[in-house]
Amino acid sequence: MTTRGARAAGRGVRGDLFDPDCPTRQLLDRIGTKWTSMAVKTLADAAPDEVRFAELRRRMPGVSQKMLSVTLRSLTRDGLVSRRVEPTVPPRVFYRLTGLGLSLEAALAGLRTWAEEHMAEIDRANEAVDQEVDEG
Repeated sequence: MTTRGARAAGRGVRGDLFDPDCPTRQLLDRIGTKWTSMAVKTLADAAPDEVRFAELRRRMPGVSQKMLSVTLRSLTRDGLVSRRVEPTVPPRVFYRLTGLGLSLEAALAGLRTWAEEHMAEIDRANEAVDQEVDEG
């Protein structure tokens, strides 16, 4: 990558969200999903303890095994989650948030709070637009 955003990210300075090639955009895509938010919240609630994969899945209603696996792999790759495998048969896999992951939880908590506080208003706005479409 030779863009201004990629060069900035490589030096550890802030990127430029408005630069189409800025790595910040890809990071926001990864951390902005509902499954990421739920996984980080679940691991934060357990911190500093570890949580096994199966237990994470039980605590995240609706997530498939594949989606949880993809989400945890991404979080681990980004340094937000640590993964530990016990060499048993079958292997026991444990996850926990890193310090960086805990800092993400603080940001996501604010977003979740905002969503919970404003969901009724958002629903009303959606209903108003739907009604205009139906009438027009």
